[in-house]
Amino acid sequence: MSRKKHILVVEDEVHLATGIKYNLNAEGYEVTCVGDGASALRLLQDPSQKFDLVILDIMLPGMSGYAVCEALRARQNDIPVLILSARTLPEDRIRGFDVGADQYLTKPFDLDEFLTRVRTLLNLYALRTEKRSESAVPEPPSSVYQFGEAVVNFDTFEVCVRGQSVRLTHLEMKLLRYFIENAGRVISRKELLEQVWELPGYLATRAPDQFIRRLRKIFEPDPGQPRYFLTIRDAGYRFVPTGQTAPEEASSQADTAASS
Repeated sequence: MSRKKHILVVEDEVHLATGIKYNLNAEGYEVTCVGDGASALRLLQDPSQKFDLVILDIMLPGMSGYAVCEALRARQNDIPVLILSARTLPEDRIRGFDVGADQYLTKPFDLDEFLTRVRTLLNLYALRTEKRSESAVPEPPSSVYQFGEAVVNFDTFEVCVRGQSVRLTHLEMKLLRYFIENAGRVISRKELLEQVWELPGYLATRAPDQFIRRLRKIFEPDPGQPRYFLTIRDAGYRFVPTGQTAPEEASSQADTAASS
């Protein structure tokens, strides 16, 4: 008999947590509920606990959901995170993706949509884990790489930009490395999903856009006018280590800045 998928619900409103648990149990999932971020992180660090998904509120006592997600990613934990929040402003959603959330759903939410998102994240995580366990392809050799005002050490995960130390998550480092290894080449969103996220390339997701937006905030002198991480309209992205933007790419960068 296969193991039930185990979901951690981090929600301080007891009535809402109870309702979420009831509906997830009815779908056949095992559910654990906690009311604060610190308790959630302790459970996620417990080797005796195995979780497949985190459903995370933002406004929690003591430690916000943003901080919980950021701490989780800093520990190189790539468990899927679905944020549930009453905050509906674009900047709240953007911040959620910036700290590493996979999806963001506002309250009040439609139950069918909620359950669909849960199933999707669980299936994608299972697929990603399976592919990782079956893959025998060795990691490329680690090295130190420098471009612009940045120095990246892939051995130690140390990143220094304009003399300041910067912390990147495992997935951000993986994306950066893929760009560096394919410098100058146009890379499609489909390719990034398959090679970096280890997910099917046909998925409709803005994850690559959000992560590239994060890399621009870290490495570009002016994120609104990127020089290194370029968007090539209707084609994908291109990493230019010299920081030279071709004239035909200028309009694409303006479009990207406006949509970020």
